[in-house]
Amino acid sequence: WDEPPPMSWQGGRVLCDTVSCSVPCSHPLPAPAGGCCPTCTGCLHEGVARAEGDVFSLSDGNCTVCVCLAGNVSCLFPECPPESCPSPSPADCCSCNPEKCNFRGRTYAHGARFSLDGDDCTTCVCQEGEVECSFTPCPMLDCPQHQRHLGPGQCCSTCRDPPAPAGCFLDDNGVEFPVGQIWSPGDPCELCICQADGSVSCQRTDCVETCPYPIRIPGQCCPDCSAGCTYMGRTFSNNETFPSALDPCLSCICLVR
Repeated sequence: WDEPPPMSWQGGRVLCDTVSCSVPCSHPLPAPAGGCCPTCTGCLHEGVARAEGDVFSLSDGNCTVCVCLAGNVSCLFPECPPESCPSPSPADCCSCNPEKCNFRGRTYAHGARFSLDGDDCTTCVCQEGEVECSFTPCPMLDCPQHQRHLGPGQCCSTCRDPPAPAGCFLDDNGVEFPVGQIWSPGDPCELCICQADGSVSCQRTDCVETCPYPIRIPGQCCPDCSAGCTYMGRTFSNNETFPSALDPCLSCICLVR
């Protein structure tokens, strides 16, 4: 039968103490049913119970091999010979052997990155005996082809500054005027000139009427006092007489002075 826990008699009373477990291993198994102390007859590793003498690999899938001995777990990582490297496959942990690259008279180790002689715009890499080269990526340019420029030592083209304006371009009618050109935009009393910086400067003509009844000629800015008279909506020539529209007894005459 199971032994009762240690107890002592003191003055007719029974005192009980918890059993102190001594565990001499690093990965003991939990106490079996009906027991109170862990056991070193197996191993508990990463939440998995291993039997005595069990050989297993780690959960990360590398080539480390572990063994359970008397509740202790010991792990070993295989040492690969020179010029080889660990493989992710536990069946052949030292299978890979990266080849070096011989390129243009030089030898490069696996994974080495280098630039071509005299060409900093090309980057090469050695991959298992093969050299792969790629050009430096360039940004997209928003200028037309004739404004792009590739400077000395540059890998990518840049946009030149647009040339200075050679005239004035009017968006409303699509007409371009050279610098110094003078024109009327539609109003005979307004004149515009194309400036050297591509801007347009306009100025309006002020008319000074020298007679009370001038004639307005289409396409001409200011009224003309030498061509005749305009009176009550009618046009009369110089020295022409006509009855007054306000008093039929009055006679009027157009005099150009």
